[in-house]
Amino acid sequence: MTQSSTAAAILRIGTRGSPLALAQAREVQRRLAAACGLAAERLEIKPIRTSGDMIKDRPLTEAGGKGLFTKEIEEALAAGAIDLAVHSGKDVPTVLPAGLVLAAFLPREDARDVLISRRPPASPPRERGWALPELPQGAVVGTASLRRQAVLKHLRKDLVVVPLRGNVETRLRKLEDGECDATVLALAGLKRLGLAAAATAVLDPDQFVPAVAQGAIVIETRVDDGKTRALVAAIDDPDTATAVTAERAFLAVLDGSCRTPIAGHARLQDGSIRFRGLIAKPDGSAALEVSRQGRRADAAALGADAGQELKRRAGPDFFERS
Repeated sequence: MTQSSTAAAILRIGTRGSPLALAQAREVQRRLAAACGLAAERLEIKPIRTSGDMIKDRPLTEAGGKGLFTKEIEEALAAGAIDLAVHSGKDVPTVLPAGLVLAAFLPREDARDVLISRRPPASPPRERGWALPELPQGAVVGTASLRRQAVLKHLRKDLVVVPLRGNVETRLRKLEDGECDATVLALAGLKRLGLAAAATAVLDPDQFVPAVAQGAIVIETRVDDGKTRALVAAIDDPDTATAVTAERAFLAVLDGSCRTPIAGHARLQDGSIRFRGLIAKPDGSAALEVSRQGRRADAAALGADAGQELKRRAGPDFFERS
């Protein structure tokens, strides 16, 4: 963006600098411009490098887990360097910094995970890779997600799960280079990058429960910035807000340890909400699930109640590292 157009900007949008994060920020920019009758150039996108982007030498769970992809962006927001922050919903911690609020949610993309595997050896070039049940005994699956690691091991105890870091394109390249036989990614991110065709199999969300707020683009603002909050309210999707509210309430009850794999997924149908939640041991040796159905107006209470049930059933020892 040129200096003159930057000077004319009326809203500064903070985001990570990955291709997916920038695609999400541009979607917010486009929707805001259309809803508010503004030229897109008046909405400046400001990439911000986060701790999660900089840490390459160890798993993110060892460096603090949730918040590593939002910390520096939220600091810029609180300081007034940007007017709103755009996040992947699953990256946002359950407790926000003082003075900040989740002010709007874009319509949710498909929340499901997908398996992406290499083609079986000697297969025709047009043949797709393996689905999860078809992976060979002892196949190597790469993922940096504790949730995905735990669910994979719970469903297929024979699989070898190894760390696989990097943005979507990097992980796909590592897969093609033979670092692993398969990986699991969010379908939403693939769709936003135009890479959905890479998916080998879409995973059933009742069996492979998605991460809390997966597929949701979240807009964060300052609580006291009424002008910006009013603008982003024009693109808020009530259905996504309701579903994510239930999921985050569930997570808030259980979020005592970033080392505990937690999944939660809410779906809306007519006036009701259906929720499914899961906690698992990191090694996949045990998993507990819960489900709820109720009025959408009770989304937060429903999610919190599901979390309390799992907390009671699990007991304190469940949340210790395996």
